[in-house]
Amino acid sequence: MSATDIALMAKKLVAPGRGILAADESTSTIEKRLSSVSVPNTPENRRAYRELLFTAAKAAPHISGVILYDETLRQATAAGVPFAKLLAGQDVVPGIKVDKGAKALAFSAKEKITEGLDGLRERLAEYVTLGARFTKWRAVIEIDAAELPSDYALDVNAHALARYAALTQEAGMVPIVEPEVLMDGGHDLNRARIVTERTLRIVFDALARQRVQFEGMLLKPNMVIAGAKCATQASVDEVADATVQVLRRCVPAAVPGIVFLSGGQSEALSTAHLNAMNARHKDVPWQLSFSYGRALQASALKAWSGSAANVAAAQAVYALRARLNGAARSGSYRPEMEKERVAA
Repeated sequence: MSATDIALMAKKLVAPGRGILAADESTSTIEKRLSSVSVPNTPENRRAYRELLFTAAKAAPHISGVILYDETLRQATAAGVPFAKLLAGQDVVPGIKVDKGAKALAFSAKEKITEGLDGLRERLAEYVTLGARFTKWRAVIEIDAAELPSDYALDVNAHALARYAALTQEAGMVPIVEPEVLMDGGHDLNRARIVTERTLRIVFDALARQRVQFEGMLLKPNMVIAGAKCATQASVDEVADATVQVLRRCVPAAVPGIVFLSGGQSEALSTAHLNAMNARHKDVPWQLSFSYGRALQASALKAWSGSAANVAAAQAVYALRARLNGAARSGSYRPEMEKERVAA
C-alpha cells in the first residue's frame, strides 16, 4: 500500500462505532486463559476458540480489526477458510502481533525491552502475503512511586517501537504502537499521569526521528489509572479527564486514532472509561477507540469453556461486549446496558 492507502487503512481501523479485538495471545499466554476454564492448551482448542470469536456475526459490525498471533494467522476454520480471509469477508481487517515479547533489559534489575527487530522486514513481507494489513508491537513500561521507569528503559523501548513502526509502514501496513505503562503496583493517579506523559513524549520523538508518518499509525496506550494496589482509586470521570489531558499534551493531531488497551481492567470498567472520554471530550482531534483482549473475551471464554454446545451462547456474550464498546465510542454507553442480552 502507498502512504495514502496506509493512512486510509488507519482511519478504517478507528471508524466510528468500531474497535479492535486483540486476539494475539502467545501460546503461553493463551494457556493461562484456557486453563482458567479447564481447557487443554492444544492447537485445535486454540483454533476452535478463535473461530468462535471470528464467526460471531453480531459482533462484526462493532469490530474493525483483529490482531492475530503468528499461529492464528496461519490457521483456518473447521471448514478450511483461512482466518484472514474469513475476517476480510466481514469487512474486518486482519492484523498481526510482530514483537517477540518483553525480555530482561541488560544492566537493569527490574525493567524490560521488547525484542523482535531481527528479521522483522522479512517477516512483515510474509505477513502481507498471508493477508495482514496492520501490525502491533508492545513495549512494557515498569512504574513505581518514585524511580521507575528509567530514562534508559524508556529510550531503548521508544527506539524499538519507532524502528518497528518505520519497517511496518515501509512494508505497506499500519503500525499500532503500544507503550504500556503497567497498572501493577501502588502508585497513585498523579504518578501514572506523570509517567504516561513522559513515556509518550519520548515515544513520539523517536517516531518522528525515524520518519514514521503519523497519519498512517495508531497509538495503543494505557489509560491513566492508579496502580491496582493503590488505596485510592480515581473515579471514572477522573480517569477519563487525566487520560485525555496527557494525550492532548503528547499526541500529534495527525494521528488518526487512539485504541486503548484495557490493561487488566474489568470488562465493564474499561467500557465505562472509554465512554466517559468520548462523552466528556468530544473536541479531541483523534478517534478514541479500543483494542481490548480480555475486556472483550473474558465472559465469552467462560461461557464457552471448551464445549461445542456452548458456542452460540459464548458468541452472544462476546457480541454484547462488542456492542457495548461500540456504544462507548460515541459516549452513549450506560451501565444498565450490561444487563442486556444479544440473541445467538
